[in-house]
Amino acid sequence: MIDACATLERIALAELASATDAASLEAWRVRFLGANGELRALMNRLKDAPKDQKPALGKRLNESKVALEGAHVARREAFESAMATAGIDLTEPGLPVGLGRRHPISRTIDGIVDAFRVMGFSVVDGPEVEDEWHNFTALNIPPGHPARERTDNFFMPTVDGVVRLLRTQTSTVQIRALETMPLPLKVVAVGRVYRPDTHDATHYSMFHQVEGLSVDRGVSMADLKTTLLQFAHAYFGEDAEVRMRPSFFPFTEPSAEVDMKMHIKGQWQWVEIGGCGMVDPAVLQAVGIDPEEWTGFAFGLGVERIAMRKHGISDIRWLFENDARFLRQFG
Repeated sequence: MIDACATLERIALAELASATDAASLEAWRVRFLGANGELRALMNRLKDAPKDQKPALGKRLNESKVALEGAHVARREAFESAMATAGIDLTEPGLPVGLGRRHPISRTIDGIVDAFRVMGFSVVDGPEVEDEWHNFTALNIPPGHPARERTDNFFMPTVDGVVRLLRTQTSTVQIRALETMPLPLKVVAVGRVYRPDTHDATHYSMFHQVEGLSVDRGVSMADLKTTLLQFAHAYFGEDAEVRMRPSFFPFTEPSAEVDMKMHIKGQWQWVEIGGCGMVDPAVLQAVGIDPEEWTGFAFGLGVERIAMRKHGISDIRWLFENDARFLRQFG
């Protein structure tokens, strides 16, 4: 019976090699591997073999089965490959592969960071999952303040008694920098922030901010405005202008809204891009810095707002939909 296995395997492989199309390949499968095929018939004879020969015969039959099935798969794949390329001129040049492009938000961040690096600012980073101390308390936002409402924040499960949330502003990185870095310092932090806003053309629940902080002896509002003006010139051109409008933020005093004049669709227009001000003495005291010796300024700019104005994008949602037709515009 072992000889019968070898004979069947030899005949089957020879006939498989002569199969020239899908029909003959299927006929071969039915004849040798089918439920009523020759290999099955040989296996059915195993029960009649002497008991002491059954292990060796069973092993040989399984080897034949594996060999024939493997050969059939290889032959079928060869046919499929040949049919896939049938009628194709392999010498014809292929379609060009499009090159990828950096996302407009990434490109905007790079441009902003480069402009501030030239002015001596270093780049720092911080976690997106924050605690209440860094997101609120140290920024002069006390318990009971409306900014702490659960409807205005993405709170997360408490861990070891620490209330956690997705940060609502990159000002949290300023606190971490003041806690760990020596003075004087000039830093910018860029990253995602989260607020439960309803999505529309100008609002999204996740967006990016660039936060700047400078702390030194004798820092003033004049230094702040000069820094923002130099940034505007570096990023938008020498004709760009900056203006400040009085405002209020818990962590700066005095505070101001920042407008920049941008060249949009052929015209120069004033566009609000963020807030700024002198670091509130309470913020410095919260991290152990003497506000009588040190002063500082801080500013926060919306990255998406800058990107939208610079490129004439009218809907913030387009920046996050990853539609290739939209992204191809930014070569």
